[in-house]
Amino acid sequence: MFSRHIHAQLLDSIEAAPAVALLGPRQVGKTTLALEVAKTRPSVYLDLQSERDRAKLDQAELYLQDHLGQLVILDEVHRAPGLFPVLRGLIDQARREGKRSGQYLLLGSASLDLLKQSGETLAGRITFLELGPLSILEVGAPSADDLWVRGGFPDSLQAPSAARSLKWRQDFIRTYLERDVPLFGPRIATQSLRLLWTMLAHQQGGMVNTTQLARNLGVDVKTVNSYIHLLTDLLLLRRLPPWHANAGKRLVKTPKLYVRDSGLVHALLDLATKESVLSHPVIGASWEGFCLENILACAPAQVQGYFYRSSGGAEVDLLLQWPGGDLWAIEIKRSLSPKVERGFHAACTDLNPTRKMVVYPGNEHYPLGHDVQAMPLMQLCEQLVAQSSARQ
Repeated sequence: MFSRHIHAQLLDSIEAAPAVALLGPRQVGKTTLALEVAKTRPSVYLDLQSERDRAKLDQAELYLQDHLGQLVILDEVHRAPGLFPVLRGLIDQARREGKRSGQYLLLGSASLDLLKQSGETLAGRITFLELGPLSILEVGAPSADDLWVRGGFPDSLQAPSAARSLKWRQDFIRTYLERDVPLFGPRIATQSLRLLWTMLAHQQGGMVNTTQLARNLGVDVKTVNSYIHLLTDLLLLRRLPPWHANAGKRLVKTPKLYVRDSGLVHALLDLATKESVLSHPVIGASWEGFCLENILACAPAQVQGYFYRSSGGAEVDLLLQWPGGDLWAIEIKRSLSPKVERGFHAACTDLNPTRKMVVYPGNEHYPLGHDVQAMPLMQLCEQLVAQSSARQ
């Protein structure tokens, strides 16, 4: 079992709030982590995919009242949105009796946008945390290439062969297309959604032209946008917003789109091994998305991620905005001898960041000139986690 760096934060949140929602894609390790938490205190676990466990909640208020002294873990909670008003009433009852935390741990496979009812019903009573695929800090630097190629879903990463890993990811994609996507949204043609997902993998990290995508799929732009929003809400796509605070420049306003797990990028493109990835045009964009997801997973929750691009060619792959306004400018290069391009220097002149760095796949940290540092991904992630701990 992998040690997840969110574990301590989850325990702290349970001690501080009546309800905690742990959100993340299916098979990412939410249940495993929740059951580890359950070992630390009196708990009861219900899987809402199970008919037997759902039957226990036919009279939900009566059942949950019997467990007011325990941490109730509700897995796949998005399958029972009608529970949220009941939870609100029980949380308020427990507050009147002096118990203000540690009552409910809700596990779900969708973002807050798809759990709007919980956000509205449990406002002021719930904390949201996101568990993504495994990060480089959780698997270690020696496994970084496997993590990049196979992705961060534990079963894919630990598969006994590259072929078995690819098969697991392809089955995962099929399950989402045939079962999970219809659960959350209107009925969508499976083949159309798969084709869209594959097109987005080919355009990893690009500013997607939805009009062209709609034309290729034979649907309207509104439908394409709804597909993209749904995959984003299911925590499978990331929309990286453009930086927009520099009013004196003409800036790109379209977000970049990334398939969040690099292993899913490779599965959608039928790339089973590192050699097949290295020979494919997606290599640079795949590595960029892999680094970006690791960096954002390790950064403190208050840090916001953006990219920067002006009409004059100034560009930064990833901007981290810290509370208080400090900026870190990060360029991502798949090269052991990275070079900083003119567009990055121009962007830094526009933005005046407090730190400038190039993330690359090497092992040494060294200066590149002009206050730019070459930085291994592992080292940057360690620094971000240390910053997060220092701010707690």
